[in-house]
Amino acid sequence: MGSSTRKCFIGLDIGTSSAKAVAVDERGHVLARASADYPLLTPQPGWTEQRPEDWWAAACTVLAELADETEAAISAIGLTGQMHGAVFLDAAGEVIRPAILWNDQRTSAACDQIEAAVGRTRLREIAGNPALTGFQAPKIIWLRDNEPQNYARLAHVLLPKDYIRYRLSNMLATDASDAAGTLLLDLAKRDWSDEILAALDIPRAWLPDVHEGPAICARVSADGAAATGLGEAIPIVAGAGDNAAAAVGGGIIDDHTALVSVGTSGVVFAHSDTATPDASGELHCFCHAVPGAYHLMGVSLASGGSLAWFAQKFAQAEAGVAERLGVNLHGLLADEAATVAPGADDLFFLPYLAGERTPHMDATARGAWIGLTLSHDKRHMIRAILEGVAFSLRDSLTRIEAQGVVPQRLILGGGGAHSPVWRAIIAAVLNKPVAVQDDQEGPAYGATLLAAVGAGVYDNVHSAVAAMVELPTEFQQPDADLVATYRPRYDTFTRLYPALRAAL
Repeated sequence: MGSSTRKCFIGLDIGTSSAKAVAVDERGHVLARASADYPLLTPQPGWTEQRPEDWWAAACTVLAELADETEAAISAIGLTGQMHGAVFLDAAGEVIRPAILWNDQRTSAACDQIEAAVGRTRLREIAGNPALTGFQAPKIIWLRDNEPQNYARLAHVLLPKDYIRYRLSNMLATDASDAAGTLLLDLAKRDWSDEILAALDIPRAWLPDVHEGPAICARVSADGAAATGLGEAIPIVAGAGDNAAAAVGGGIIDDHTALVSVGTSGVVFAHSDTATPDASGELHCFCHAVPGAYHLMGVSLASGGSLAWFAQKFAQAEAGVAERLGVNLHGLLADEAATVAPGADDLFFLPYLAGERTPHMDATARGAWIGLTLSHDKRHMIRAILEGVAFSLRDSLTRIEAQGVVPQRLILGGGGAHSPVWRAIIAAVLNKPVAVQDDQEGPAYGATLLAAVGAGVYDNVHSAVAAMVELPTEFQQPDADLVATYRPRYDTFTRLYPALRAAL
């Protein structure tokens, strides 16, 4: 590790497939990056687990690499990672069993118990969300009901990134944004809910103290330094859950601009100055990594995933062409869709191939093409997919705006954002100006901004974003003719799934 007076900040992201770390300077320039993979365990259908020791080994690898490569003095570390997971520790700080992850589906019965104990409406009022299988609280209840011998040893419950903090510093701590994904946080108080804990018989002592994202809550210990090559006593800020960290890195820190991500899943992320839980439970409401702020989030489970499914199952010929031309297959398919008029000759696609979150909150939801005729071909089907995904994103935006949060423009991220055809469709369906934000190392990058604030280089998250994030300056306006075409089609789209569900 260098001893230069130049300052840098490290962001560490404990993702579902890998640990990613990035070092940046005070102006946001990337100095070094590293990643290390680890396995996903699926001991039963619907179960997803990982070994926290694997996270720690990967974290040590990437942090050691950055410490070797970075000449600047490391001023602070920011942590982020997959939300909702449960790491169970005993009184000695030893891991009791593999961590249960955000996409694990074993806790349906526990969710029912939570809503019965707290009250369905009351739970949403306090925690901002319904009881969903991915959240941390149902995992604690599941452990109690299914592994009593492990439950009897339980002394601490941590989120994934917070386990890494514990190993780095021997400190137990979390941040408000990640804690909001446990179902145990009082959103308004930005602290654990005594009411929910009492209803579920979960001792407050099991949970770490809650801090705001940029707050220094730990320092690298002698053991942490020896394991990673980092300097002892480097400050560690509380950090953020991955969505909030990515939003900070993308400059989504006020209610003027929302983030629309079109990756495997689709996300509409909007900043809010106040906690505005959706009474219907169709939106997520979490604390933001910006101190005192919140965010609303709608999730579509198979956005880019719908196009990827089609490409894998039905586009073998196009895959060969894309390989010969050296172009992206999904981009090639989108270009094919562009040869079809908007509306795909009255063909609709419901992108519910993996169930759906917003707005249906239905794990059993299924996808469909509706309106197929002899005149339709593959191009129409692709066009309908692109439009159906845009309509599903509009579902999320509509509900965000119903909560009084009305963004004026959208920043698009994920693979789908790079298709000009898809981008124009999304701009028209959501009827907002759009721009593509270059990927700046994802959540890990946002964590470096929180670290820079914690180190005192910037007074607040807003000034850190202004100095370190290159925000888009040119936004593509929605095409007025496309807006007019899609408005009645979206109205039809909203009626299709309820009708289909009622018929099945």
